[in-house]
Amino acid sequence: MGARHIARTPPPLKGGKADDSGPLWLWGVHAVLAALANPRRRIDRVIATRNAAARLPAGVEAVIHEPDAIDRMLPPGAVHQGLAARVWPLAFLDLHEACAPADKRPVIVLDGITDPQNVGAIFRTAAAFDARAVIMQDRKSPPLTGVLAKAAAGGVELVPAVEVVNIARTLETLSEFGYLTVALAGEAELTLAQAYADDRPIALALGAEGKGLREGVAGACERTARIPIHARMESLNVSNAAAIALYEASRR
Repeated sequence: MGARHIARTPPPLKGGKADDSGPLWLWGVHAVLAALANPRRRIDRVIATRNAAARLPAGVEAVIHEPDAIDRMLPPGAVHQGLAARVWPLAFLDLHEACAPADKRPVIVLDGITDPQNVGAIFRTAAAFDARAVIMQDRKSPPLTGVLAKAAAGGVELVPAVEVVNIARTLETLSEFGYLTVALAGEAELTLAQAYADDRPIALALGAEGKGLREGVAGACERTARIPIHARMESLNVSNAAAIALYEASRR
């Protein structure tokens, strides 16, 4: 396949804010194909091995490279599966645009979760359970770059990201929008099933592993719930907890 420059300009986003740090690399089959399918994503160029290029959609061409040449273009350890794309960051949506008025879809609120693998896995779970948005604090969240996008397996292209200044205040606003705000904490008295006994859509607040939710964030939620696990295990990985909590919400 020949080389072709791709420069797709996304439609303007009301209230949207994009990272202005310039283009970045995405890699891996799922992450790249999802980016190419996302009309909001501006694509600069695509590189691929000859075998991986056969998986590209019709009309999308790539510069062909050997696998070791692609290795040298990407960060050390990037598992690219023969496919990578140079893209511009997605614009963030503002809270009202992304989440109001409330509908049946859940919203995920992340408090101090900084590991890109965990955040990426949460985006993947959010996409799997048709979440409406993933909300993060602007100064304490990882950028939506290659490692995170690879872990999300395309989820960052499917679920809008929202950045906010104050998580506790955001949860109060979500409650005003019509969401049932639920904090996930291992010491809670209510189980998820008990906390979810409500017809309102769920806004689920998750804290960093070890630290958990900050007191003010947990206090801003209407209910606090736990995942009932065996006493021999203290806790779950936060991305696994998110998956269980969203599955339980989907069963209502």
